[in-house]
Amino acid sequence: MTLNVLGWAAPAAKAPMAPWSFERRDPRPDDVVIDIDYCGVCHSDLHNVQNDWGRSTYPMIPGHEIIGRVSAVGSQVTKFAVGDRVGVGCMVDSCFACDPCEDGEEQYCPHCVYTYGHTDPKDGRVTYGGYSEKIVVTERFVLKAPETIDPASVAPLLCAGITTWSPLRHWNVGPGSKVAIVGLGGLGHMGLKLAKALGADVTLFSRSPGKEADARRLGADRVVISTDAGQMAAVVDTFDLIIDTVPYVHDVNPYIPTLTTDGTLVLVGYLGPLEPALDTAPMVFRRKAVAGSLIGGIRDTQEMLDFCGEHGIGADVEVIRMQDIDAAFERLKKADVKYRFVIDMATLRA
Repeated sequence: MTLNVLGWAAPAAKAPMAPWSFERRDPRPDDVVIDIDYCGVCHSDLHNVQNDWGRSTYPMIPGHEIIGRVSAVGSQVTKFAVGDRVGVGCMVDSCFACDPCEDGEEQYCPHCVYTYGHTDPKDGRVTYGGYSEKIVVTERFVLKAPETIDPASVAPLLCAGITTWSPLRHWNVGPGSKVAIVGLGGLGHMGLKLAKALGADVTLFSRSPGKEADARRLGADRVVISTDAGQMAAVVDTFDLIIDTVPYVHDVNPYIPTLTTDGTLVLVGYLGPLEPALDTAPMVFRRKAVAGSLIGGIRDTQEMLDFCGEHGIGADVEVIRMQDIDAAFERLKKADVKYRFVIDMATLRA
């Protein structure tokens, strides 16, 4: 049973998005077919549509923050039933055999299959994402979404949420931890919410004084203006963990002195060389570290969704029509959204 599906695709780099009909694969015995209700708009969607990273293929249907309802299941599916609210994040398959897969860290699998713009080695098909009516995903990469939260606000948890949750959990953040978040955007606002809910003392680093009220509403105990030398000096040797969510090249050196001994700054927002170069002296003399983290495995993502369901945590979203995606991309370039665009897929054929 081949599924004929309507989506919105980028036909070429920097070209306007447009409707495009395509075929999803024939569902396999372990597949779940999902009718998509909402799909978040990630900054990486914009990068991929524009081919900013130089590896995009077209036509491309972006979208990896997917929330919907199960419409069909294969004969071997045991975890899901028709009607369940479910989510799909940045991955749709992996090898299941390597060390990362066996450790529940599928995002680091060398054969990880991403939700869009990737080739599925099982059938050679290119994957297409959530800016579409339906998606077909192996059961192991489908997640149970909480019914207690507005589904539009759940969608960004599948990327922005897990991208910040993963380092919070890996570095054992909890009551008594001192955590700082760099940048208040899609990832940053989730970092504030999740760190606070885990019991941490939370600080936002920002260049913009006008964000303090919103940051405190989202969970920050304080805001430090990173361009103010006096404020930065006041938090030297303070933080156990800094999560840097900034999606463009920037200077991380001012943040290193604010780490405690054995503290870590984790980059989750930017892919590429740091400029200016990293000064290792404060790291060497106080055993500080700079690390990177990529989304999270299926186990951790489900844990995060369950935690958010229990604590009533969703993303702050602006719901848009599918037809407004190009305008949303332009606003995203200007950081003109609080804090995540989410597409109402009921508008796809409007």
